[in-house]
Amino acid sequence: PHKRDTNLVFQQLALFPHMDVYDNVAFGLKMKGISKSTIKEKVRIALDLVELSGLEARRTQQLSGGQQQRVAIARALINEPSVLLLDEPYEGLAPVIVQEIAKTLEIIRDQGITTVIVEQNAVAALKLADRAVILDTGTVVFDGSAAEVLENEELRAQYLAI
Repeated sequence: PHKRDTNLVFQQLALFPHMDVYDNVAFGLKMKGISKSTIKEKVRIALDLVELSGLEARRTQQLSGGQQQRVAIARALINEPSVLLLDEPYEGLAPVIVQEIAKTLEIIRDQGITTVIVEQNAVAALKLADRAVILDTGTVVFDGSAAEVLENEELRAQYLAI
């Protein structure tokens, strides 16, 4: 698993509470033995990307839920994965924070990183998605473009409640 070019942002984030933001984001690069100067530059870029510059010295428990989510995303992105997996990125976040995370996910999409989002909030997920797969009790009931889901009244009524 450690050799796969894939990173995962867990639903529960799995941030290291004994580390500050900088060390949380830098962790993967440190484990790979990357030089300190390269790590410093990459952490700066990753924190700029998720709009958390200036918070490097804060402990993760001093951050809002949305900020913690963005630290977890920066930690995943810093390794430049081919695929980024996000498990329920909006779970338990206030609507204002959901908007912040959605903005961050739009930036990731614009970077060209393939991102797989597991999300029960279908409307939020479809706003970001190119493709959508709808599962119903483990069975694929739809696999196609996000636009098709939004245009299909039957799918919307049955699965999106909109």
